[in-house]
Amino acid sequence: MNAIAMKRAARDPTLESPSAPVARVDDPAAFRAMVLEHAPHLRRLVRSLGVPEPDLDDVSQEVFIVAHRRLQTFEGRSALRTWLCGIAVRVASDFRAKGYRRREQPTDNPPAEAQNADQELALERKRAWLLIEGLLGELSQEQREVFVLYELGELSMPEVARALECPQPTAYSRLYAAREQIERRMAQLRLTERTP
Repeated sequence: MNAIAMKRAARDPTLESPSAPVARVDDPAAFRAMVLEHAPHLRRLVRSLGVPEPDLDDVSQEVFIVAHRRLQTFEGRSALRTWLCGIAVRVASDFRAKGYRRREQPTDNPPAEAQNADQELALERKRAWLLIEGLLGELSQEQREVFVLYELGELSMPEVARALECPQPTAYSRLYAAREQIERRMAQLRLTERTP
């Protein structure tokens, strides 16, 4: 962390401490440790941001490729996790904006799938995730990003605002709007389920 970042961190206790280790471009072991620490969280994050299951590994890898390229510019104005989440939001957004989508290729001989004994639980989880994805998909991109980072990514609101490079009141406004829309939609779904 450079001197400017250390001064900022001293003024703002929510920022990463000056002594916190940050991977360097010329230190493969430290970068690998950073990837191992943050990869599971970022994979869940990009999935919540609308990246389909078959593309999660590629998009998650792209997050770390971008991070590696930009690592020497990291000044420590935010926690490393916040910085990586900001990169993940932009990479997921770029992925969704692409004009093409990969399509699965049909085959005459599909592979045989082994079925576990917990099929009902797996089906219930899949239905729950599809419901969540559907609800998130109804939000605007800005609302979805704030909601995912705050509610699912477990970042604080100052970290969310830094990751998305927007004012904190704007981030709160987007979060409240997203929560209201999700609650309204959930109420509609519950009403639909009760109606025979």
